[in-house]
Amino acid sequence: MPEIFVVRHGQASFGSDNYDQLSELGWQQARWLGEHWGQDGQQFDHIVSGDLQRHRETAQGICEGLGLDKHRVEELPQLNEFDFKKVMHAYGEKDPASAPGANAERADYYRFLKQAMHAWSSGEIDGAESWQQFEQRIEEVLGVLAAGARGGRTLVVSSGGAIAMMVRQVLGAPSHSVTQLNMQIKNTAISHFFAGRSGLNLHSFNHVPHLDNRERRQFITYS
Repeated sequence: MPEIFVVRHGQASFGSDNYDQLSELGWQQARWLGEHWGQDGQQFDHIVSGDLQRHRETAQGICEGLGLDKHRVEELPQLNEFDFKKVMHAYGEKDPASAPGANAERADYYRFLKQAMHAWSSGEIDGAESWQQFEQRIEEVLGVLAAGARGGRTLVVSSGGAIAMMVRQVLGAPSHSVTQLNMQIKNTAISHFFAGRSGLNLHSFNHVPHLDNRERRQFITYS
C-alpha cells in the first residue's frame, strides 16, 4: 500500500537573526534520522519538501544520512509553514498586554503563539494568509501527495503547523486541534500515512525512533 512519511524539520535557530536555518543540533537530528532509516533498509521513491531553508536543510541532512543525492528532492511551497511571525504580530497589536517581553521564557513565547493561533483560526486577526487559505493549500497538497504516493513510498519534509493541519484534515478533527497538535510535534518527528482508495489514513503520529533511546533523548526538541 502506498505510504507517506511526513517529517517536521530539524531544530531551527530559535532566538537568532535567522530562525529559518537549522541549528547544529537540527542538522544532526536530520542525519540521525537518515542513518536510522538506512540501517533499517528503508528507501523512498519520492522525496519532497517545502521551500523554506529549514525544510531544504532537513531534507539534505536526511539524504546525507541515507547516502542519497540531495538533488532528488522536489520542492512544493504548499508545504511551507504559515507565517507565525505575522500571526503573532497581529495578535500582539490586538492584545499588547499579552505579548511576551524581550527576555521572556520560551514557554511564554509558545503560550502567546497558542493564543494567537486560536485568534487567527476564529477570524479575530489576519495573518499573511487567512485560516481558510491555509486550510485550502494543505488540502490541495495532501491531494498531490496522495496522487504521487501511488508510485510507492514518499518522504515529505514540512513544518509543525502544516503537519498539524494535515493530521486534522485526515482525521476530520475540529479546527482548534491544529493548535494542540502543533505544540506537540518534535523536531524531525515522523507522521506516517497510508494512501488508500478513500484517501489518506493516519498510521502513526510524532514518533522519533532515531532519538528515543537513552543516549539521545536529551536531543529531543520542539522548536
